[in-house]
Amino acid sequence: MSKGNIGVTTENIFPIIKKFLYSDHEIFLRELVSNAVDASQKLKTLSSIGEFKGELGEMKVSIRVDEKKKTLTISDRGIGMTAEEIEKYINQIAFSGAEEFLDKYKDDANAIIGHFGLGFYSSFMVAKKVEIITQSHKEGAQAVKWSCDGSPEYTLEEITKEDRGTDIVLHIDDENKQFLEKAEITRLLNKYCRFLPVEVAFGKKTEWKDGKEVELDEDNVVNDTNPLWTRKPSELKEEDYNKFYKDLYPMTEDPIFNIHLNVDYPFNLTGILYFPKIKNNVEVQKNKIQLYSNQVFITDSVENIVPEFLTLLHGVIDSPDIPLNVSRSYLQADGNVKKISNHITKKVADRLAEIFKADRKGFEEKWDSLKLFIEYGMLTEEKFYDKAQKFTLLKNTDGKYFTFEEYKDIIKENQTDKDDQLVYLYTTNAEEQHSFIAGAKDKGYDVLLMDGQLDTHFINHMEQKLEKSRFVRVDGDVVEKLIPKENTLESALSAGDKDDLTTVFSSQVPNGDKMNFIVAFEAMGAGANPAVITQQEFMRRMKEMSAMQGGGMNFYGEMPDSYQLVVNENHPLVERILADKNEKVGEQVASLRSKIESLNGKRQELEKAKEGKKDEEIPQAEKDELADVDKKISDLNLKKTEILSGFSADNKLVSQLIDLALLSNNMLKGEALTKFVKRSIDLI
Repeated sequence: MSKGNIGVTTENIFPIIKKFLYSDHEIFLRELVSNAVDASQKLKTLSSIGEFKGELGEMKVSIRVDEKKKTLTISDRGIGMTAEEIEKYINQIAFSGAEEFLDKYKDDANAIIGHFGLGFYSSFMVAKKVEIITQSHKEGAQAVKWSCDGSPEYTLEEITKEDRGTDIVLHIDDENKQFLEKAEITRLLNKYCRFLPVEVAFGKKTEWKDGKEVELDEDNVVNDTNPLWTRKPSELKEEDYNKFYKDLYPMTEDPIFNIHLNVDYPFNLTGILYFPKIKNNVEVQKNKIQLYSNQVFITDSVENIVPEFLTLLHGVIDSPDIPLNVSRSYLQADGNVKKISNHITKKVADRLAEIFKADRKGFEEKWDSLKLFIEYGMLTEEKFYDKAQKFTLLKNTDGKYFTFEEYKDIIKENQTDKDDQLVYLYTTNAEEQHSFIAGAKDKGYDVLLMDGQLDTHFINHMEQKLEKSRFVRVDGDVVEKLIPKENTLESALSAGDKDDLTTVFSSQVPNGDKMNFIVAFEAMGAGANPAVITQQEFMRRMKEMSAMQGGGMNFYGEMPDSYQLVVNENHPLVERILADKNEKVGEQVASLRSKIESLNGKRQELEKAKEGKKDEEIPQAEKDELADVDKKISDLNLKKTEILSGFSADNKLVSQLIDLALLSNNMLKGEALTKFVKRSIDLI
């Protein structure tokens, strides 16, 4: 037996490895099993080129747990090591010092991947003692045993071993005893090793017999050595892809479709990406793409590899050309990464275009599930936008689908405004905005259904992309003003009538902390509704976007919802209210208006007398007189408002028209709805 000193203190080796190389203790099993697989594959390679003449035999990697001895053993029948190779691949890391090792490989991460010594040292995160029992494949090689308890000391002795290969024996410490549990080891093997290219066995298969679990003679192989993405697309059928998807994501519906990646130049990339079905926005999940390097699981956080919008996809990507840090856990900025990202974007866009061209009907049927992915991509990736604009679909309220070019041709004649701008009318809720949709259709307009999670952002984006075009929500204004034309209807009301009716309606609208109403008048046809509630397009969009992204737009979200109650100046019911007002309070209001107009004339004279004078040059008597006139005007206006408000409170028709407008917008609830029903009965 020989003893050695690693050459640096424990404080220098193992804490640095734990801190800088491994962020998660469970990684140790992936590293050790991957090393065993590497050793097996290297021997297969040597055999294939004639440098190993012996029989390969079974090349399975096995994992064993001994709960009594508190050991976990990883065994392989690969190339094994000599004493000199142990010195080279195990001790040299510590001889050079962990910090020096990190510095040595910082610019060449690929040189570290698969480095036996470094992967091996991860074992000290969970073990108080580690043993290497190994025999080289070389003819006449002496088997040796290396042992270290994590201190600077190690032992190396010659032993007898029946077969080539390596056993790594971990004496698990008390802090990590969960790694002696079968369920935990099974979980880690399923997570990290389920697609390794060499069979990995953990225990024996079992079956239930006579009410108990019975162990069989057959090894329990935990991995698929030939996963779907390593096979040729020509060998596979749709059911193969769907089965693999179900294996990856149990308890899910079949995906919409898949994209098989297979690139060998200028980088190596294989994989299968799936478009999942999304029933509603809540189900959108990221971190569903698994990244592998030569079939070794690396991570499911692939934001730096695939574009942001494609993180919504599911599936597998495998590439040895993606640079990783020493623990294989994080991606690094690299030219290849950008090339791979661009290629995946192009591949996805080409596949979508191919499906659209080959099966338009099928594409339309899948559109509601595809829409989120495509809009997200068009918003965030310019190269994807360039391709996607040709197969992106618009869906109208009749359930028909159009490309942008097709839709433009359909609406350009009837939905071009007086400024030669093409107006895309849309609804975000076909049921709640039904009355507005019906009004637009009555004028021959078409209305799009834009009820998706990203549609508000998408609309803003498309307004910047499309020439002389704008999107207007169908309840953004009265139908006559949604697409302004040159011809306008004349109003049946005088300025005084509008002023009085503004007060009449304003006194009855439900203003409060959460909503604010402004009363406006428009000359609409006698057949249009007597009153309509609209919401200004810009403010509504800002509030919707602030609800999604917060941040600097929060102040929009905190503002009350602002609406317009637009009264139809030409409607018979409005004329009836005006006539009733004139009959009941007309003389009083006219008298007050006359006095106000007279005082306003006096006020103008006083203001004119002040022109060109400094404040100190104006006699106090004139200032007092102006203040007195202002007070009288204010008092008269207040009295006029009180009279008109009193009239409005007693006039059931005013409240009825307001409530009908609220009801059309699904805004009439609770006590207000109860009062409306009672009033409706009274009026009938």
